[in-house]
Amino acid sequence: MNNRKNDWKTLSTKAVYENNWIDVKENQVINPSGNNGIYGVVHFKNAAIGIVPLDNENNTYLVGQWRYALNEYSWELPMGGAPTDDYLLHAQRELEEETGLKAKKWQNIMKLHTSNSICDEVGYVFLAQELEQGQMQPEETENLEIQKIPFQKAYQMVLNGQITDAISIAGILKVKVILDEKA
Repeated sequence: MNNRKNDWKTLSTKAVYENNWIDVKENQVINPSGNNGIYGVVHFKNAAIGIVPLDNENNTYLVGQWRYALNEYSWELPMGGAPTDDYLLHAQRELEEETGLKAKKWQNIMKLHTSNSICDEVGYVFLAQELEQGQMQPEETENLEIQKIPFQKAYQMVLNGQITDAISIAGILKVKVILDEKA
């Protein structure tokens, strides 16, 4: 399945913009039909990490915050960035930072690409169980509201469009499948 031929050819690459989280490049290319073109790529310097915390009563925790780029409020899973390949370590840090929760049981449940037509961001979603409450430590850019709700309600929020974040949707749907398979 991964033995497909790359039909794109990169002729040149020019750096357009860079900050601590992303860099943007403009590539002069020959596209799959053989024509010249351009292709902009946003490179993410961190992997995206999402966590589905699930307690013993099948409650989960959502994080609400204003998302600057969208100019709207968003309910989503606890999540953040992982600057190294130790994704579990960063998932543990993000869960505690955003919710105060610590988990004794962790499972990496998926890898995903968030918007593969314009960026190379890779995301990993973890299921966190056997939860203990600790102290939240949000970053200065985060004004977070935490909501503890039955997992089924989070699933319904996905279905009715109240949760629109791609990683959150994917993680919640995957955990729904996992729970249904155990039932």
